[in-house]
Amino acid sequence: MTTESHEYHSESDYTRNLHEKCQKYMYHHVVLTMTDGSSFDGIIEGIDDDRITALVGEDVMERESDELEDRQYYGGYGRPRRRRFRRFRRRFIPLAALAALSLLPYAYPSPYYYPYYPYY
Repeated sequence: MTTESHEYHSESDYTRNLHEKCQKYMYHHVVLTMTDGSSFDGIIEGIDDDRITALVGEDVMERESDELEDRQYYGGYGRPRRRRFRRFRRRFIPLAALAALSLLPYAYPSPYYYPYYPYY
């Protein structure tokens, strides 16, 4: 009677697949989903055996002192504008805490051109 050995590589295969996927999407803007359910977007910058280095985007709002300058510049009329900026910070993410990885979907322009008036 022979005993068949079933090798279960679920954890190591999954980690290896994520590692290969990270290498494939290196320097691309991706969505990283963590095992705790949180997700964020970033750019994969480097890959080690047990962690990845990603530039994670965060939104930054303008300070209120700059808002007063906008009011003075526009003569006090209208609504003051608060500008929003996007800043990227480097974060080290353990590969074991990563649940999923996907490319960030962008809206592509239509390949078909529809003119506003017909050409005759």
